Amino acid sequence: MEKVAVSLEKIDLDYDEEADVLYISFGKPRQAKDSVEVEDGIIYRIADNEIVGITITNFKARTLKKQSGL
Repeated sequence: MEKVAVSLEKIDLDYDEEADVLYISFGKPRQAKDSVEVEDGIIYRIADNEIVGITITNFKARTLKKQSGL
């Protein structure tokens, strides 16, 4: 994967409890032109060679798993 930049001027978090998905957006909201799944259920959203957001599926399950040490 080629290097991409991340703008940390503004970070927005949005959690969909029903779907158990966390959406993280960097900078002003933009439409992603591409996405890369860097790990099972962790997706980088990319536009103009910059990461504009990250989507994490099964977020609550992942968090509980780490807290319990599993």
